[in-house]
Amino acid sequence: MPHPDWASFSFDGIGTRWEVSTPEALVPAVRHQLLETVSEYDRTYSRFRPDSLVSGLSRGPGRITLPGHATALHQVYDTLYRLSGGTMSPLIGSSLERLGYDPQYSLVPAGSPQAPPRWEDVLEWTGTSLAATEPVVLDVGAAGKGQLVDLLGGVLRSKGHSDFLVDGSGDMLHSGTHPVMVALEHPYNPGQAIGTVELNNSALCASASNRRAWGDGLHHVLDGTTGKPIHTTVATWTMAASALVADAVATALFMIEPARLQEEFDVAWLRVSSSGAATFSESFEGRLFS
Repeated sequence: MPHPDWASFSFDGIGTRWEVSTPEALVPAVRHQLLETVSEYDRTYSRFRPDSLVSGLSRGPGRITLPGHATALHQVYDTLYRLSGGTMSPLIGSSLERLGYDPQYSLVPAGSPQAPPRWEDVLEWTGTSLAATEPVVLDVGAAGKGQLVDLLGGVLRSKGHSDFLVDGSGDMLHSGTHPVMVALEHPYNPGQAIGTVELNNSALCASASNRRAWGDGLHHVLDGTTGKPIHTTVATWTMAASALVADAVATALFMIEPARLQEEFDVAWLRVSSSGAATFSESFEGRLFS
């Protein structure tokens, strides 16, 4: 938690709750820029609104130009798609919609699980240029919220704020001289914690299959080669210099062995399997409760 004397600015955006904590209350102009940054990201990437930039690609082939920060997002997804053999894909949106996680939040499957198209067959993404040769449902949720956390941190730094905590419903970025202690939510009981970790000038992100679950064994972490939910892992946490990397790798830990991920990314991690066993990297300096 942030220092008890800090000011907090809370708001909703991209379907989640946000809290930005700073030693002094943010002036209205900074609050406005934070809100506009969130709105712009939503207008670009949301598959839940028909007027977003990427939603046009779900209605037919085309080419779009993304904001400059899309280059970093592309690099992370490209690496993880390669490492996972296609299991982690930005095209997973069509599979999620088929299982009921659609723009209407129907949560009613439209049929059996189905894999999305392969990236190399339908999508050409180079930096800020993205082209699809057939209708595709882009979903960057596995890394996008983390990137937005970083973008809000960038707004704060640009306005002279060096001490802050950006918290996007558990995806966090800390900066400054006051480390914060964070509880690690129990994957089967949100009211309990399985441990704690100190966050000090870094990002912490989590992924859990219970966060968005519905129906009989359905949740939002899918295998991009089958379209089916992954059940071998139930929760992950990662710490990295950026929330973009931490968020992406937290999802990737459901699909890729940690040793492979650590060859490409400088992260500390904790993973809880469906059997309840917890494994973690040597660099993860958290405390797990017995």
